[in-house]
Amino acid sequence: MSQVNLDLMSLDQLDGIKGQQEQQVQALTNQYAHLRAAAARLSASDRAVLEFDPSFEGKEVMVPLTSSLYVPGKIRDPTKVLVELGTGFLVEQSTKDCSNFLQRKLEIVNRNSENITRSIQNSRQNLESIAEAMQGKMLEIRARQEGRKLQSVSEE
Repeated sequence: MSQVNLDLMSLDQLDGIKGQQEQQVQALTNQYAHLRAAAARLSASDRAVLEFDPSFEGKEVMVPLTSSLYVPGKIRDPTKVLVELGTGFLVEQSTKDCSNFLQRKLEIVNRNSENITRSIQNSRQNLESIAEAMQGKMLEIRARQEGRKLQSVSEE
């Protein structure tokens, strides 16, 4: 990322950049929230898979076909589960392999969350720098205005 000398920018330019940074912080915050929600779902799924027990064989369950459509079913083999790899691709895995898969996905989500957290911190630091530069510009403008007032008063 390139460095920008804020002191060389006008107040309007600084205000524009401030708006962009605020939008970026908002977008990153939304991404972070989505990642944390995904992490919670992965953790809940992992806990559920680890609770599978051989005594579950033959038990009735509701099987999700879509996010809002479930059909009744029975557990045939409690040591095997169907795992969605993405975009509707399913694979049968042992509960141990499924747990490992979920843990790997959770690690990826957590790393991405950490990266986004750092980006949010950087953007907030940028916002602070911009706010300081804007305050400096405002003080400069006021000082010039006061100087002009004093000069016009002394000329009279």
